[in-house]
Amino acid sequence: MAERDRPPARERAHAPEGRGAHNRARIAHVAARLIAEHGITDWSLAKRKAVRQLMLPEREALPGDDEVAAALADHHALFGGDAHAASLARQREEALRWMRRLAAFAPRLTGGVAAGWATEHSDIHLALVAADAKLVEIALLDAGVAYRAMQSDRDGAAELFVETQAGGLRLSVRTPEEARQRPRRDRHGNEEVWLDEAGVAGLLAAAGNSS
Repeated sequence: MAERDRPPARERAHAPEGRGAHNRARIAHVAARLIAEHGITDWSLAKRKAVRQLMLPEREALPGDDEVAAALADHHALFGGDAHAASLARQREEALRWMRRLAAFAPRLTGGVAAGWATEHSDIHLALVAADAKLVEIALLDAGVAYRAMQSDRDGAAELFVETQAGGLRLSVRTPEEARQRPRRDRHGNEEVWLDEAGVAGLLAAAGNSS
């Protein structure tokens, strides 16, 4: 390209970045709507569908899951209403029951149910601490709870899955050392929400739900 055909340096430096950020935000919000309204649980699929709906190039940079989560929070604030509040309360009540059952493993509620952006199709995520994941499995077996082992999560924690009255329950089991070393913030520096039993009970009480 001849030099005269190039945009000014400032435009070259900022316009593509600005368009990219704008398109990521658009994709995130459309993906959030698909997740909330159509029950899509595969966020990668929701992002790709959003790209197609927006008629953007397939190679368009996709938003991170944290950006989609933020867009979900916006969607619920605008459109969720009483239905979302009731669904979230059910999930938090179920989480609290399991936290009490698994109190020996220092449970913490995390993910969308803790942060408030969960949909009715979202799993409840509990982080547990145990010297060996087998100890959690033994506790579930002793209580007559059916579960299945899943692939380790992206941080290497062992994962177990239980079907509950309020949907799926994912148990991420870390050793004490792994729990101490886990990242406390996302890639944008935002602190991840981790709630203990008292924190979950407080949210329910503040919302007027029994615990």
